[in-house]
Amino acid sequence: MKKNLLLFICLLILPGVYSCKSLFNSDKPSKNQILVYSRTKGYRHKSIEKGIEAIKKLGLSQHFQVIATEDSSMFNDQELKKYKAIVFLSPTGSNLFNEQQKEALKNYIHNGGGFVGIHAATDCNYEWEWYGKMIGGFFMSHPKIQEAKLEVLDEKFIANKGIPKIWMHTEEWYNFKNFNPDVKVVLSVDEKSYTGGKMPDFHPISWYHQFEGGKVFYTALGHTDEDYTDELFLKHISGGIKYAMK
Repeated sequence: MKKNLLLFICLLILPGVYSCKSLFNSDKPSKNQILVYSRTKGYRHKSIEKGIEAIKKLGLSQHFQVIATEDSSMFNDQELKKYKAIVFLSPTGSNLFNEQQKEALKNYIHNGGGFVGIHAATDCNYEWEWYGKMIGGFFMSHPKIQEAKLEVLDEKFIANKGIPKIWMHTEEWYNFKNFNPDVKVVLSVDEKSYTGGKMPDFHPISWYHQFEGGKVFYTALGHTDEDYTDELFLKHISGGIKYAMK
């Protein structure tokens, strides 16, 4: 009865201003909506705010909407199904989620969801083995920020489009533990080009894989404010987001 009354009012007084359909479906998401999550319980990167701003600008130019949050309660089945991809932008610390929220993220991936991890997305959820396998590994340590030589290993992968085969970049170079050998590494760093690396045989920096029904992309780049105005870095994360959204 109430719905019929609303429809009657809509037809009488709201033509040209609102769509009746939109009134009834206002809770439905954009087809190209992503969630950017950046809660920190450990070290907080100053670049998070710059990163959110940069991803929102990418959204404007590439026609996807960005919802940014540090609220873990948004990780529930009803909410997460609204998003084409979830981006973890340098969250840190353990126990960011309760068991129900962890299950919601797993369900999202199992239902074909896309996931993007940027920089410290490997520096969180250490207590959660599934998360480590999903994202590809955990942060172990890093030396001081310095320039090093990146090598593109897969020029065809979308996150490497427009990236030179050899890319000199200044970064906080992560060393990893519990690395998942099943991921497909697309970018590595040459430890001979800087000091403090602890993965001398092969040092992955960016990778992707299909995991339990979903798509996952990770890049260890993204520590500094300058990254988020760097044209090459923005191409890199833009491609990763596109991969996860498809």
